[in-house]
Amino acid sequence: MEWITSNFEIFVSICLGIGLSASAGFRVFVPLLFLSIAAYMGMVPLNPDWAWAGSLSAVLILGVAAIVELIAYYIPYVDNLLDTITVPLAAIAGTAVMVSVVGDLDPVYTWTLAIIAGGGTAASVASTAGAARLTSTATTGGIGNPVISTAEAGFSGILSFLSLIAPIFAAIIVVLIFIAIRKLYKKLFKKKSLPRKPTT
Repeated sequence: MEWITSNFEIFVSICLGIGLSASAGFRVFVPLLFLSIAAYMGMVPLNPDWAWAGSLSAVLILGVAAIVELIAYYIPYVDNLLDTITVPLAAIAGTAVMVSVVGDLDPVYTWTLAIIAGGGTAASVASTAGAARLTSTATTGGIGNPVISTAEAGFSGILSFLSLIAPIFAAIIVVLIFIAIRKLYKKLFKKKSLPRKPTT
């Protein structure tokens, strides 16, 4: 019974990490802030090596960083510039949150899981979000970018919150997001591969 309980706790912590990692793909500092606040309030146990993330100073620093990031995405051209550095930053953030919440595994497995499931999830979401903003910039001259920025911020906040209160449900939502991303890419590639009609 104890073995089942222990493994279920590890599974839940992995789901938590995946949910927060996907959230980091939309906004890097928002899930880190949510996790820091939850750890500070004693709601989420952190890996002992990452206990500092649950300190008041960490909450304040991440809070300022999250606010600056949210505002920066509403500044024309700055949002596109941020997208060029968001993917690697999101991958780092996704890896970090996964490592910080998964504690009862061998470090080799923890880091492998963190890099693949955490960093990979965050980078994939960030890449898709960046592509959507780039398309919006090209088609609307950047007018539609604030709408996308608002949606991304909302997704990041909601997904971060859900990850903390219902990790398994959040992980399911992440799977659905990836299914939607896959369908979107298939549709885009299908449009690109359509043969052109001969001109007369």
